[in-house]
Amino acid sequence: MRRSSTLSPQRPSTLLAPIWNCGTTWPRRLGTLLALVCSITAAAGCVSKGRYDGVVSDKRALERRVELLEASSRSLDAERAKLLDEFEDLRISQEKLDAKVARLRRVEADLSERLSRRESELTASVREVDQLRGTYEGLLSDLEAEVASGQIEIEQLREGLRLNMTQDVLFASGSAQVNSGGRAVLGKVAERLQGVPHGVVVEGHTDDVPIHSERFPTNWELAGGRAAGVVRILEAHGIDPVRLTVVSRGETSPRDSNATPEGRARNRRIEITLEPVRDSSPAAPEPAPAAEPAPAAEAAPAAEAAPAAEPEGTVPGS
Repeated sequence: MRRSSTLSPQRPSTLLAPIWNCGTTWPRRLGTLLALVCSITAAAGCVSKGRYDGVVSDKRALERRVELLEASSRSLDAERAKLLDEFEDLRISQEKLDAKVARLRRVEADLSERLSRRESELTASVREVDQLRGTYEGLLSDLEAEVASGQIEIEQLREGLRLNMTQDVLFASGSAQVNSGGRAVLGKVAERLQGVPHGVVVEGHTDDVPIHSERFPTNWELAGGRAAGVVRILEAHGIDPVRLTVVSRGETSPRDSNATPEGRARNRRIEITLEPVRDSSPAAPEPAPAAEPAPAAEAAPAAEAAPAAEPEGTVPGS
């Protein structure tokens, strides 16, 4: 007799075979199967959540690290900008210091040059003072007799010497011709003047007694003629004519009163003054611009007096 295949139950899968074949009832088998499936599902869910939490934690750590790096980068950028500003300030300060140093070096060079010039001038002044002292002492020795008798006075000035010689030493009354005794005296004076570089100003002076002669219409011509005669003798004894100046004062600069014969005798005189030679070049006043106008002011009266001395120079030769 044939068996019907539709009545036999279907065989379970190989995986469920142990459960299926155990000697339990069907509901019990189904519960066991469900419990196994839930256990497997629960285990798979636990692994996925742990991994997820780890990934989230790593992500948050990386984000925090990125934030810290960005903050550090911003801080470094700010520090870099600050350093660049400080560097620029230092560069500007350095340029200012370099310019100041350059100015100070120029000032130092200028001061050194001026100091050197001053030292040279001081050395020259000391040398001139020594020369003037030697000239003064030499004139006192050479003209001892005339100085002792009061006919010649020798005076030391701050920058030179002045010889005051009365008329009687050099001239006869009313004459501009130097006598033999006067020539001897002027020869001694010229010898001493050769040792100094100063300018020599010869001034002629008279008293206030008018003179009326064909050769000397007034005291201006007489005083100028006498000063010119003295200058010619000094030049003949070797004094450079460039150093010589003739000035006629006439009766305008008396030393004493003209009311007495003695006073008039003192007023009739020749004055020989040694003066420093002033450098007229424009570069000379540069070290001391404030002190330079004084020599110019002193030179103005001499320039004004020069025209008065011009006719005097021609009188003796006429």
